[in-house]
Amino acid sequence: MTVTRRLARPRDDRWVAGVCSGLARRFGVSSGVMRLIFVVSILLPGPQFLIYLILWALLPNE
Repeated sequence: MTVTRRLARPRDDRWVAGVCSGLARRFGVSSGVMRLIFVVSILLPGPQFLIYLILWALLPNE
């Protein structure tokens, strides 16, 4: 039996908005690893920051 984790921004492990922490919980990785992936991805061309802002607005609080 698999447990499906809901995608939400937790209140207890936030730095800025909790998006990286929520994604980390959803995919079962450390929140530090997810934050590192996000920071490294900012160096690449693309809409990463815009996606972060959209997730901040759309993801519910826990």
